[in-house]
Amino acid sequence: MSLKTGLRAEVAWDAKAMLGESPLWDERAQCLYWVDIEGATLYRQEPGQEDETTALPLETPVGSIAPREGGGLVAASYKGFAFLDPINGRLDTLVDPESHLPDNRFNDGKCDPAGRFVAGSRHYLEVEPTGAVHVLEADGTTRRLFGDYAVCNGPAFSPDGRTLYFSDSVERTVLAFDYDPTHGTVGRPRVIARFGAEQGLPDGLTVDAEGFLWCAHWMGWRVTRLRPDGGEDGVIELPVPHVTSCTFGGAALDVLYITTARMQLGPEELARAPLSGALFKVAPGVTGLPAARFAG
Repeated sequence: MSLKTGLRAEVAWDAKAMLGESPLWDERAQCLYWVDIEGATLYRQEPGQEDETTALPLETPVGSIAPREGGGLVAASYKGFAFLDPINGRLDTLVDPESHLPDNRFNDGKCDPAGRFVAGSRHYLEVEPTGAVHVLEADGTTRRLFGDYAVCNGPAFSPDGRTLYFSDSVERTVLAFDYDPTHGTVGRPRVIARFGAEQGLPDGLTVDAEGFLWCAHWMGWRVTRLRPDGGEDGVIELPVPHVTSCTFGGAALDVLYITTARMQLGPEELARAPLSGALFKVAPGVTGLPAARFAG
């Protein structure tokens, strides 16, 4: 099904986040979580109860989150992989596979169909290609999946789990890796989409039930729906430039939630885009997939 035309996103919560990221719909709790990385905050919102949205301070900034089979969340924090209690904000660090890289921090992450947490890192100044994608296994062990990128964004998995999508933000490209969900290994990457300067940088990704890929655009004022081959299917324009990530939520998984950021915007830019940092939502006419849970 092609994307509806003339879609307009509305504000779900004006968080004024410095760096809103990692929106996650928890199907069991029927709520949406997302983080403000630079603001070290975890947000929680239930549909129809937006006025009761909560903001929970975190002791350590968190780049991405995913649900756990055993309850709570798994997180990629500035100190490595951790378990996160969404009630009190407690972070129990498990392991930091990049403790030898003090100029890096963890960024986007999601679970694969087998319950591994797959998360990428980035060079904080986006200069050195020291970022890599790491796997956290259910038993707590980690391994480097691939790397040598300045900024690792995404990832997202196709409905059958056999393709891993990845945003190489600095190079303005979206890559696809053949993925073995049984062993959690990847093949060589191929470029499926390349964006021009006016489209911004590809950032967070999600996949819908039809296997189409949704890409948030940093400095691009938009979210794009891409066919599995990377061809553009449609665009949802946003009233803010720094669009960071998106995910499907709601009881029917028919609402697209979109996170945004205020950082790196000056007074004039914020005057032009005062809703920067807000959480947005839109019903695009297609549905998403339940978030895979960490098996550990």
